Amino acid sequence: MRFHLPSYLLGVATGASGAALAPRIRPIVVEIVTGCYRIADGVMLRVVRGRENLSDLFAEARARARGNLGRAHLRSVPQGA
Repeated sequence: MRFHLPSYLLGVATGASGAALAPRIRPIVVEIVTGCYRIADGVMLRVVRGRENLSDLFAEARARARGNLGRAHLRSVPQGA
């Protein structure tokens, strides 16, 4: 494999500019990541609330079903038994 001087110089320039710009870029990256965490927290909050609402719905349906089953069972039992 041959040595390609322009590629080498481009790599050196990229590394040097990255090292020089890192302190300036860091606050921007921190803000972007902070925004991502806020979005993720909002999504998780909505998921948790949705699960809670679904759980409440199932619990209410279960209570109604068991309450109705209990009444139906009482109606089928003879009064003198």
